[in-house]
Amino acid sequence: MRYWQRWDWETGEVSSHNNELPEGFKMTELGPLPQNWEIGTLGSGRYFQILPSGIDDFTGQKKYLSTSSIQGWKIESPECLIYYGNRPSRANMQPRLNTVWFAKMIGTVKVYCFTESNRAEVIKYILSTGFCGIHCKEDVDPEYLKFIFLSDYFNTLKDSLCSGTTQRAINNDSISSITLAFPPFPEQRAITRVLSAIQKAIDTQDKIIAAVRELKKSLMRHLFTYGPVLLSETERVPLKETEIGLLPEHWEVVRLGEVSEHPQYGYTASATERIVGPKFLRITDVQDSHVDWSLVPYCEINDTEVARYCLRQGDILFARIGATTGKTYYFNGTQQAVFGSYLIRVTTKTPLLPEYLSHFTATEIYWNQINASKGGRLKQGINIPILQSLLLPLPPLAEQQEIARILTAVDAKIEKEEKRKVALQTLFKTMLHLLMTGKVRIKELEALVA
Repeated sequence: MRYWQRWDWETGEVSSHNNELPEGFKMTELGPLPQNWEIGTLGSGRYFQILPSGIDDFTGQKKYLSTSSIQGWKIESPECLIYYGNRPSRANMQPRLNTVWFAKMIGTVKVYCFTESNRAEVIKYILSTGFCGIHCKEDVDPEYLKFIFLSDYFNTLKDSLCSGTTQRAINNDSISSITLAFPPFPEQRAITRVLSAIQKAIDTQDKIIAAVRELKKSLMRHLFTYGPVLLSETERVPLKETEIGLLPEHWEVVRLGEVSEHPQYGYTASATERIVGPKFLRITDVQDSHVDWSLVPYCEINDTEVARYCLRQGDILFARIGATTGKTYYFNGTQQAVFGSYLIRVTTKTPLLPEYLSHFTATEIYWNQINASKGGRLKQGINIPILQSLLLPLPPLAEQQEIARILTAVDAKIEKEEKRKVALQTLFKTMLHLLMTGKVRIKELEALVA
């Protein structure tokens, strides 16, 4: 009996079987593969050429492309270091068409593919020796190899072969030993089209999220200057100059301490994964104003202290030290939790709405005061007196409610689009595995879509 796996379209899972291989498959050193697929090592010379770490002379100037300039498979922020012609250097590499570059360092998944379609990009850059370049011969589609280099299979294997002390990375000898599977060229191209389509959908989703975030920034500037009025009505809003900028005449400027209960520092305890008490929320658990409660640990605490530190719906938590100083989290009351000592709790009182205060902490008015209070000292952080002294615009209650409603709706839109992106990323990862191992064939996928 031989071991094989098959994608189950009904359950959406990979099922395992201990029986004969399915029709059209063969057993290889990489496991079951379609009979017309081949396997080969990166160092075999038949399909690939591993490029040396060096460049030829070139004319003109080029930008230096480090591994930090790549995010996943795209150039995001090329370093502005310029190299001029006729200065060969063994420290850099000249890009070459039909070549796929991947980061050699352990735990780093960064890939870039140079083909005829992006020839204009090829001539702009030279690459750091943090990359390894694999030139594809005519039987291998470079875009297909790019997707292999993005797969868990390749990166797990690459990391296992890394060596070194100060900076662990894979060397050319180890690269040469890596065995890959690839189908006939037309099927490579078809697989590439499917995966590229999902990549493009992810890119589109990124643009949608960026556009909605820009919309929110514009809305916040408008709402905290004119209030919840239409753009066409702003000229009708009488404004006044205040310590924190222009505001509607009927708004007040108050200190946070005037419209909140006395702020409270959090509980000091050791976090544990064992369920020994309530959830224990720390600074590091708050990411982009969100908390993944499944990752939040627990802490031991007696009943008296629970009553004192237990979070209540509408609490606003402020990070008081470190790189996240000033970041906030609005607690919606969905969990039983206490908060840690590097957080400060603020509970609002009439006439200040907690939802309004939460959105205010994302404004320039708020951050200008926080940054000024730190005085450029990262470890200085903030404390209760600083929070109590913060100035904030205070509209009438109805306007606070409307401002909070508008911005909450935009936040919900951003969250919705981010969830779509995560779903697409999950789809990409799943299809990458299934298509690259032959567990789903292109013809099966086309039949399903049809």
